Amino acid sequence: MTTQSYLIVENNVVTNNVMWDGGSDWTPPADSIQLVTATTPAMIWEYTNSTWTLTQVVGAGDIGFTWNGTVLTTNQPQPSPIVQPKTSGTQQA
Repeated sequence: MTTQSYLIVENNVVTNNVMWDGGSDWTPPADSIQLVTATTPAMIWEYTNSTWTLTQVVGAGDIGFTWNGTVLTTNQPQPSPIVQPKTSGTQQA
């Protein structure tokens, strides 16, 4: 068996991230769902075109994300806009 990272989902929330070979040497919590981290889609915040948007990325799930049966969604609030400092391109001597 191949050891890989699994997200443990209980009550539609990721509660743990474990390395597991799928064998019987460890038993996941009762009534939990085990998702292979590397192949599970997740909606995370990405900064593109000067704005933060939720974007689907495979393998980006983490503890605290919610599961709707198809995709995970981050539990993090939308980040603040990135403000670039204004410069004139000159330096003081």
